[in-house]
Amino acid sequence: MKYQIFGEKKVSNLPWQDRPEGCMDVVWRYKNNPIINRDIIACSNSVFNSAAVSFGDGFAGVFRVDNKARNMELHAGFSKDGIHWDIDENRIEFETDIEEMKEFIYGYDPRVTFIEDRYYLTWCNGYNSQPTIGIAWTYDFRTFHQLENAFLPFNRNGVLFPRKINGNFAMLSRPSDNGHTPFGDIFYSESPDMTFWGKHRLVMEAEKGWQSTKIGAGSVPIETSEGWLLFYHGVLTSCNGFVYSFSAALLDRDEPWKPVYRAKDYLISPQMQYECVGDVPNVTFPCASIVDAETGRIAIYYGCADTCTGLCFTTTDDVIDFLKSNSSL
Repeated sequence: MKYQIFGEKKVSNLPWQDRPEGCMDVVWRYKNNPIINRDIIACSNSVFNSAAVSFGDGFAGVFRVDNKARNMELHAGFSKDGIHWDIDENRIEFETDIEEMKEFIYGYDPRVTFIEDRYYLTWCNGYNSQPTIGIAWTYDFRTFHQLENAFLPFNRNGVLFPRKINGNFAMLSRPSDNGHTPFGDIFYSESPDMTFWGKHRLVMEAEKGWQSTKIGAGSVPIETSEGWLLFYHGVLTSCNGFVYSFSAALLDRDEPWKPVYRAKDYLISPQMQYECVGDVPNVTFPCASIVDAETGRIAIYYGCADTCTGLCFTTTDDVIDFLKSNSSL
């Protein structure tokens, strides 16, 4: 590997498929996509925009399941290979002593981050029927302990860093509104205790082209010798509606609100049928990336057309080299 990776472990069983012969893309799709179909469990209308992490000798995850009543719920699941998943038929029932957190209204687009001794789950949480960032922690993906919401409504795409920054927990988010937001930039915030959040800083704004309408953090940032590698989504407003693509940026290791490189081009855009056709057409939305610290290989899990879940691959070296030669900064 050309670039060093920090804070990650060896994942010898990382789901992986070599770059297809003749493929020049920096990120390439798994040939058997989608890996999770919309009807994987009896209650599901769709399963997408979900989080996965290395866990024990396999993998664990939290999945966005829109059920057949079209309620947005979160379900836990496990996998031996990161491709074939056993997802709980019942949604997560959060445990909390906080009275205001006890009513579950909706939850969607989860991310999972391991920090110090436990896994933290963040998601778009319905509070007073308005979207904000929910937080919970777990040791085993069976019992989840819910904390206070991180921010006031309206907010989405809450993504925690996998270690403290300057002694504080750190999170990326995207302030928004209550609808299908036609705007949005990425912001950085810190907290000493996972309850009180401040030191808010602008990270990146929407730009022209594929990310001209809004942007949002995708999977948990990966710490490298060149900075924090962040996959993020961007949205273009076309004559036929929103188009969600995703790419990458590098953020400063010590001051992550300062981007060092930012891709001009997307890495993945809706082009395959399962990305273009579904409940919400033309969506590729990353929520998780698992990296093998020994090889730099990365498996990226992404939602496809708000219907099913896809998998794609790259390496830290490939993406960082791409950023250095194709940056808009």
